[in-house]
Amino acid sequence: MKKLMSLTLATAITALSARPLIAGGAAGDQNTIQKIRQQLVTLPYYGVFDNLSYSYRDGVVTLQGQVVRPTTKSSAAKVVVRIPGVEQVINRIEVLPLSSLDDQIRLATYRAVYRQPGLDRLAFQAVPPIHIIVDHGHVTLEGVVPTRSDASRAYIAANSVSNVFSVTNHLRVESNR
Repeated sequence: MKKLMSLTLATAITALSARPLIAGGAAGDQNTIQKIRQQLVTLPYYGVFDNLSYSYRDGVVTLQGQVVRPTTKSSAAKVVVRIPGVEQVINRIEVLPLSSLDDQIRLATYRAVYRQPGLDRLAFQAVPPIHIIVDHGHVTLEGVVPTRSDASRAYIAANSVSNVFSVTNHLRVESNR
């Protein structure tokens, strides 16, 4: 039985948060995993307000996360199913509900986070590494940041935004630091 491999996708191509749950596996599996990650981060509408993750096992890819556009959900499944080595795609991506209040919170949180000294430099990436997920006024920060203090600053900034009910900080620190 092949080992279970799972990768979390939450950042731009240059700072991907991919990490296998169980190391190892065939070279073909690693190649397939790399292709899955590449296809997901280059989706046309994938952005800072989306969070995608997936697992790969025995040719089956399970997509998870939250997106603001239904087209991002469907596009993710379409591009992944075409990858050699992928036999089936289970699409468990949640499309966040339409809400003008959530849209206001997204924008205000983006501004609060990426205006922080030290975090402002991260905003210039194609897809900034701190993903802001807003669901019914509840904010979740996802992604990978360079330092623990960056994660703390982002959390504090998100907590300062008006109309936010709660903030959950799932930011991780880059493993090479």
